[in-house]
Amino acid sequence: MTHYDVVIVGGGHNGLVSAAYLAKAGLKVLILERQGQLGGAVQSLQVFKGVAARLSRYSYLLSLFPQKISDDLGLRFESRRRAVASFTPTVRDGAHKALLISNTDEQRTLESFRQLTGSDSEYHAFQRFNHLMEVFAEKVWPTLLQPMVTREAMQAGFDDAESREAWEMLVEQPLGVGLERLLQDDRVRGLAFTNAKIGVLTQPHDPTLLQNRTYIYHIIGQGTGEWRVVVGGMGAVSEALEQCARQAGVEIITGAAVERIDAQTGQVHYTRGGRSFEVEGAYVLANVAPSTLEVMLGRPEKAQIDPGAVFKINMVLKRLPRLKAAGYSPAEAFTGTFHMDEGYEAMKASFQQATQGLLPDQPPGEMYCQTMTDPSTLAPELAAQGYHTITLFGIDIPVRAFHADNEGTRAETLGRYVKAINQYLD
Repeated sequence: MTHYDVVIVGGGHNGLVSAAYLAKAGLKVLILERQGQLGGAVQSLQVFKGVAARLSRYSYLLSLFPQKISDDLGLRFESRRRAVASFTPTVRDGAHKALLISNTDEQRTLESFRQLTGSDSEYHAFQRFNHLMEVFAEKVWPTLLQPMVTREAMQAGFDDAESREAWEMLVEQPLGVGLERLLQDDRVRGLAFTNAKIGVLTQPHDPTLLQNRTYIYHIIGQGTGEWRVVVGGMGAVSEALEQCARQAGVEIITGAAVERIDAQTGQVHYTRGGRSFEVEGAYVLANVAPSTLEVMLGRPEKAQIDPGAVFKINMVLKRLPRLKAAGYSPAEAFTGTFHMDEGYEAMKASFQQATQGLLPDQPPGEMYCQTMTDPSTLAPELAAQGYHTITLFGIDIPVRAFHADNEGTRAETLGRYVKAINQYLD
């Protein structure tokens, strides 16, 4: 076939969702994917040769995927709750301490706040802050699968004092204003603000409100903001979507590099295996970055690439390391997101260095261990021996710092993160 109702450029999870819905509606759909594997950022791969462990390629937890889509498409994959949401080690007055946020034991969380801050007041402030975020999420989340809501219509739904306070904090003013009003402890502020920085260069009082938008993405999922572990890794989501799309009759071509899209005729030109092909769609959907789409449309001068700000390190460990902070087991610490050097003031400093194209002296980052909640991504013999996989996401790492000497800067960044990790480990 060369003529389709819909041609979808890019087989990431958004393209797969679109293809499955459209094919189930009776349309003839083609997906063209440049890579040899579908899923885009939602893949699981064996990263280390000879080590039977799968790690999520980029996306690593599930929150923003609406349950209605799974129900509509009959997707079969399992997600699990993490017993611990986060673990934040720190050094105060020469002593190693930590803040643990439990998903299952609120008393454990309260005790951890008390040990770190010396009272219960910051715990109650953190609860208040999170409650306002949930108020916002409960109102915004249901609109994501509806036609786009205007700002005015959305705001009209925030019709009581509590919800108006949440709206003011997240929509009208820089996030740092409300966050600093409610929270006082530097580490607690940093823990709250880190969700506003994942993947972007921003700071608490950024007048563009980039930090607010990024934060909203992280706290609205399912109306609760909880992030869950996908059993088998994030690739299980893409695999379920691919199976659904194929069963619905979607034609899928991998290894197909789209070079040009004619927006007037719907013609899509691509190469595969050294040969050139052309197909036509009544509609063409682009599941690619905006800058990539501009090049495909023949407008390279309009391609504006967002500068990267994340450094990712994949690890396979023979065992979980012990901690310097007393009273916390490695299992507790690594079940949740492990935050390193993400103090509020420290991240302001790292942002300033990053905007100058420099590697931060104290690079902030966070680690995630899939296998504490889902050991199925390990071969059974590795799991039996106590192996674990960990992924580190470093923030405020500007891509332009790597342009002059990529390999050397990679090695330097890796060294700084190993040093950062080691300061909290026994």
